Amino acid sequence: MKFFDKSIIILMFLTFSAFCQNSIENDLFEKNIKIKTQNWLNKPHFQKASFFFLEKNWDSTLVYSMKQLSESKKKLELNNYCHFFRGFSFKQKKLFLESQKELDSVTEDFDFYNRVVMLLGETTLELKDFEKALSYFKQLENVVNLDFFGIKKSTVEHNLGICYIHIKDFEKAEYYLLQSAKKQEEDKDTLLLVGSYGDIANLYYEQYKDDLAIPYFIKAYELAKNTKDYKLKFHTANNMAVVEENRKDFLKALQYRKELEKWKDSLNDQNKIWEVAQLEKQFAVKEKQKEVSFLQVENKVKIAERNGLFYSAIVLLLLLGTTIYFYKEKIKTNKIILAQKEALNELNATKDKLFSIVSHDLRSSVNMMKVSNAKLLENLATKNLEELDVLLHQNNQIANSTYNLLDNLLHWALLQTKQSYFEITSQRLYFLVEQVAYNYLPLMHDKKLQFENTVNKKEIIFVDQESLKLLLRNFLDNAIKFSNENGFIKVFSESVDDSYCRLIIEDNGLGMSEITRQSLLKETTLLAKKENEKIIGSGLGLQLCKSIIKKNNGKLDIQSELGKGTKIIVSLPKKHLHG
Repeated sequence: MKFFDKSIIILMFLTFSAFCQNSIENDLFEKNIKIKTQNWLNKPHFQKASFFFLEKNWDSTLVYSMKQLSESKKKLELNNYCHFFRGFSFKQKKLFLESQKELDSVTEDFDFYNRVVMLLGETTLELKDFEKALSYFKQLENVVNLDFFGIKKSTVEHNLGICYIHIKDFEKAEYYLLQSAKKQEEDKDTLLLVGSYGDIANLYYEQYKDDLAIPYFIKAYELAKNTKDYKLKFHTANNMAVVEENRKDFLKALQYRKELEKWKDSLNDQNKIWEVAQLEKQFAVKEKQKEVSFLQVENKVKIAERNGLFYSAIVLLLLLGTTIYFYKEKIKTNKIILAQKEALNELNATKDKLFSIVSHDLRSSVNMMKVSNAKLLENLATKNLEELDVLLHQNNQIANSTYNLLDNLLHWALLQTKQSYFEITSQRLYFLVEQVAYNYLPLMHDKKLQFENTVNKKEIIFVDQESLKLLLRNFLDNAIKFSNENGFIKVFSESVDDSYCRLIIEDNGLGMSEITRQSLLKETTLLAKKENEKIIGSGLGLQLCKSIIKKNNGKLDIQSELGKGTKIIVSLPKKHLHG
């Protein structure tokens, strides 16, 4: 036979106990939160969210944390704090599904992740998913530094006990609830003990162990009498009335009922006092607002009078400032026009020289091809095979020279108009040199030149592959062109430091004077004049090479003496530089 009205007692204690546990705040936890959030002083929305969180203003916390989330989508650590604030606030407002959704968005590397686990356990407990809640609380059972996260060991054990009651594992429930109550007795935590004693009583009542349940109901009642919490007194007195009614002691039950009514009236009075206080507060705010509005009108009149002269002074300053501004703008515009005119003159000079030199070279090449073709036809008629062979080789050289000129012209134009595709990647220098040099071996053989490529095979540089090939073709072509028969061409590398590798193309050909060397290194957009009709070209190739080297973040140097050969030194970056 049942001894108590079971439904009434369970409702009174399990729900109440969970609320009491959730109301505990930990000063250390709040202090740690405050320290951590100092890292984002430059985030005004986040600072407001953390301020309102510590002030327990849950609505404002939700507003400003949402504003911060909309601004910082990729900042994981900052977003973790915002989701935590929102999950905590929704829980305090008893919106448990929303709380759970926000808390699930927090990653495990969050500074206070154990507090997140605790909150997830409490929300799933409120949602009556007891197995899932149990899994969360079990994660915290052996955590040593729970105080850092604002969690009490006794609270974790208490919640484990509650979960085990609901899944009917009474043996484990009894162990955890008694452990929790023991710690709360040591801490003299009266409010939590009232709830714990009530839950232990319900545990025994669930098992019909009435003789064990009643003493805990009495303990809860006696403790509640010493508190100032009318709701606590009301619930414990109500439970004692039910206990005595079930024990058939109606006189005692009546005494508890009278006491119950007293606490009920006190609760109503407390609520009325709170409502009156709220009304008084609203009235005071309205009165203050009226006073502020009057002062604002008065201030507006004073400000209008005071600002009369101020605005007049502003107008005069604006007129003066506008005059000075337009004068400066006129000077600046004149300077820009002058600079543009100089740049345009320089570009026109380059264009004119380009067309002059290129048309001259192309005309010479085409004319040489025309004369050679006429001789070719004559020798073809007479079947002079030896002369035919010479003329064919000569035509081939003329065609290659003309092609190189046109190729350089194309790349120079693309660079000037910024239409060329350019991608800096890591390249092995030795293989690039080997690949380009292979195409020039027949020309070197014809001129009986010895060629050596001793570039370090492990040397890696960061350049655009195609532009570097064009650079090598021009320098090798020049080396062959300016070399004497039976000479040599050497390509080798030197590692200057961790930043640059030096690529050196050396020949023992004609060389150049110091004046010529310095003029070639000089920064200019103008093309060089043709000095030697037989050998020296338009200078377009070298101008193109200088542009390519600059775009690849490299450096150019030339060492040469007249009659003793030339060294072209190109310093190329070993690291990816943003030029």
